[in-house]
Amino acid sequence: MTRHDPHTHALAAVLTWHLDMGADCAVSNRAEDWLARPERPPGQGFALAHDVHEGSSPEASPPGPQRQPPDAPRSEAVRAPLTPDAAGSAARTAARNAASLDELRSTLASFDGCGLKATAKSLCFYRGSPRARVMIVGEAPGREEDLAGKPFVGPAGQLLDKMLAAIGLDESSVHITNVVYWRPPGNRTPTPQESQVCRPFLERQIELVEPDILLALGGAAAKQLLNVTDGIMRIRGRWFETAIGERRFRTMPTFHPAYLLRTPAAKRVAWRDLLTVKAALAEPAA
Repeated sequence: MTRHDPHTHALAAVLTWHLDMGADCAVSNRAEDWLARPERPPGQGFALAHDVHEGSSPEASPPGPQRQPPDAPRSEAVRAPLTPDAAGSAARTAARNAASLDELRSTLASFDGCGLKATAKSLCFYRGSPRARVMIVGEAPGREEDLAGKPFVGPAGQLLDKMLAAIGLDESSVHITNVVYWRPPGNRTPTPQESQVCRPFLERQIELVEPDILLALGGAAAKQLLNVTDGIMRIRGRWFETAIGERRFRTMPTFHPAYLLRTPAAKRVAWRDLLTVKAALAEPAA
């Protein structure tokens, strides 16, 4: 292909479209004909590169499944995706049985009720201390987080670390996670259904961490934790309470670091929110 090839711009446009849709890393070493298996969600049954035997090649891989007529019986090996109600029920049961963060991580790794898992590379559970006075909850992992398997490690995470350092906190004194644990395609906002199916795991995580303060970063996290409809501009900087089980957790909504990167003028407002959190941490225990 030369610089003047008439197809160059068309191919570049196709690649750009795939990146915009979130297809920026390979999750399988061979193509799948998803139209031949409409009963399965995309991504279910992917074989990752490390699962392929050494020495094998895409050309040597067995062909994909053959197209079946619409009335063909479903194979017992194929599992239909869970309905939203079934996924929520399974999430509540699984989360309730986790006695530690390690068990909760293992439970999440084996949970198939959230469709985001099918298109993400990694489970992004948390980073920081397993027990902390401040627990930070964001919206969702991005590309850098998906590759690293940890939340808030990209540019927004680096800004978050600087913000925390300004009030005397660091990774050893906070617990950082997100409303959902897998990256949405194209870094889109998680749907209400995706957030709700992850909600039991987030609630159990909060119970296990036992923070004094929840810091909700951005509107999506604030709405999920507080069950409010107002936007982040109206609710940021105010104390709320998040009821989980028999406990109530003080919760402070503020701007997401990604928003602050796009809108530097809002940093002064976020700084006031952080100072409010710092003052609350200095208060004597009740």
